[in-house]
Amino acid sequence: MMGLKKDDKVMVIGGKDKGKSGKIKQVLHARNRVVVEKLNLVKRHTKPGMDQTQGGIIEKESSIHRSNVMLFCEKCDKPVRYGVRTMEDNSKVRYCKKCEELFDK
Repeated sequence: MMGLKKDDKVMVIGGKDKGKSGKIKQVLHARNRVVVEKLNLVKRHTKPGMDQTQGGIIEKESSIHRSNVMLFCEKCDKPVRYGVRTMEDNSKVRYCKKCEELFDK
């Protein structure tokens, strides 16, 4: 279980964007990677083609390995580890290990 979901707020803890935070745009489970909005930008050189009439340099987000991001707790105001709890109705929710705040409401 990866434990990270789309629209979670995360902070990058390693790499060129260390210390920056953003929302998860896409989760790639098979490769253990996530795409975070406006982070890990790379430049792609494209040729003009049938669908794209003009070529050039396009900036786009690249994926980051899940070990380089941590879930961000709004209450603690920092990246935290999370745990999984089973509620009374047998649903599983994630919670902050420091302040016990629930991420899945």
